[in-house]
Amino acid sequence: MGKIILTGDRPTGRLHLGHYVGSLRRRVELQDSGLFEKIFIMIADAQALTDNADNPEKVRQNIIEVALDYMAAGLDPAKSVLFIQSQVSELTELTFFYQNLVTVQRLQRNPTVKQEIQLRGFSESADGADNKAGTPVGFFCYPISQAADITAFQATTVPVGEDQEPMLEQTREIVRKFNAVYGPTLVEPEILLPENSACLRLPGTDGKAKMSKSLGNCIYLSDPADVVWEKVRGMYTDPGHLQVSDPGKVEGNPVFTYLDAFSRPEHFERFADCFHGKKVSFDFRNLDEVKAQYRAGGLGDMMVKSFLNAVLNDVLEPMRVRRKALEQDLPYVYEVLRKGSEVARAAAAETLAAVKRSMKINYFDPGVLDELIAQQREKYRQ
Repeated sequence: MGKIILTGDRPTGRLHLGHYVGSLRRRVELQDSGLFEKIFIMIADAQALTDNADNPEKVRQNIIEVALDYMAAGLDPAKSVLFIQSQVSELTELTFFYQNLVTVQRLQRNPTVKQEIQLRGFSESADGADNKAGTPVGFFCYPISQAADITAFQATTVPVGEDQEPMLEQTREIVRKFNAVYGPTLVEPEILLPENSACLRLPGTDGKAKMSKSLGNCIYLSDPADVVWEKVRGMYTDPGHLQVSDPGKVEGNPVFTYLDAFSRPEHFERFADCFHGKKVSFDFRNLDEVKAQYRAGGLGDMMVKSFLNAVLNDVLEPMRVRRKALEQDLPYVYEVLRKGSEVARAAAAETLAAVKRSMKINYFDPGVLDELIAQQREKYRQ
């Protein structure tokens, strides 16, 4: 069997730069590499409902936002299967079966689950009062649902950010447990992290550890150029860099983290004007030279931010153009998702059938019932 990719996103809003550098950019590269037999890209609406059950319209409306961002970023329906999670009911059955292989205690130890529960206000506060009346069971079982998504397509590779590593390890544990109890059936997947270390977890524009819609510190892939500049201009930098002449810190400075993630060698020649001012001018050949000057002092934050703005818009403008075109043909986008969901369901059905055979709950498969009746007749005859 060839290599197979499964990955996706929750439709709770437009996708942002964190999604792009964390996995989306890599997905496009892998799609175009020709190294994978199949690529499944899932819009995880069922998982999004685990903490948005009281607002299904939010999830419903954001499916198109994610689909538009996917295709604008370069995911090609001719090369990748784009589908909606809730339209593949086999995933729900697999989740139910896998729940018997995971303990409550193991889920409680999952660091990603703990972090996400706290982030969404489901955890108890210090005074013992519930922020949101406890954690929904569906949200708590999120790693099991994710294991079903991955194994349903016999995925060998899952390209995600490092924050998802504990979730993937949970999937591997479920696969190993299932295969040990019922026999070799499921494929154990491998994680594929971004190659650029700056892309492992892109900080928010406010300097927080993670770019997040709920924290309001995102730059979205579909943001217009003027909005991108407004957000870049207001980005957190080194609080000790008060005067241009002051030495600045590069480490922990989001502006430089973004440049690590997005700048390319050709940008320093194309956007050299960003570093030419009335009082000082610099001719940088690469990012290392920019960092060295910033550390030494004399390089203002606004010059660096101006350069970052030019770099980001160079990356985002082609996506914005493709997205605008797709927005004018929404029936086509939904047809892509409908056909993709049909393909995904057929693939998941094969895995579900194999799981039921291994668990011996395929009672009415051809020949199985006859054999079962013959065994039981002999039992009762005795």
